[in-house]
Amino acid sequence: MSTSEKSHNHNNDEPNNTESPIVTNSQVTDEQLINWIKSRRSIGNLSIPAPTESQIKAAIDCAVTAPDHKKLQPWRFIVTQGNARHELGRAFLVAAEARAAQEGDTLSEKDRQKTYNMPLRAPVIITVVTQMQAHKKVPPFEQMLSAGAAVQNLILALKAQGFSTVWRTGLLCNEPAVKAYFDVSADDYVTAFVYTGTSTCDMPTRKPIDIEPLTRFEQ
Repeated sequence: MSTSEKSHNHNNDEPNNTESPIVTNSQVTDEQLINWIKSRRSIGNLSIPAPTESQIKAAIDCAVTAPDHKKLQPWRFIVTQGNARHELGRAFLVAAEARAAQEGDTLSEKDRQKTYNMPLRAPVIITVVTQMQAHKKVPPFEQMLSAGAAVQNLILALKAQGFSTVWRTGLLCNEPAVKAYFDVSADDYVTAFVYTGTSTCDMPTRKPIDIEPLTRFEQ
């Protein structure tokens, strides 16, 4: 079964917010749009309301407009919510125990509980995985970058609908137990766990980043 086909038959145990469509404002200036993009922040403390199914699909519809050489669609999206988050927590725990055993160690009960609870840090998790295609003109690294661009589009589309996000990966994301949970092949990757929901905290101000040492113009 492909990652796009896999689903967990659980009811969402947390209520969703009232749906609101994305409204396009033709009066937004270029400067306003740039400042809006620059206002994006990673927020780790997330709760309900969560995006509804149609809002998630709207965000994924934006994600798949990412640059995609030869239109290979080398990405898939798995939405985990409700009780399915506990199943993901068990997969994380199996992965963590296996990793610890390889290192000649064992997990403490505190670490076991912390690992199991990781998916409970948000009401919805959208996992983005690669499904790379063999193509002589599109090497794997291009397809991986396309997946990263899809994640950024996804995050911005969720922000446009009023939701906060944090892009997580971590040491366990490509452990065998986690890849098996998402039906990810040995040659593919889990590129992002996009935790999403609502945040009530004050949005932190980003310190200006000096782009001069990061940029070079040639002519």
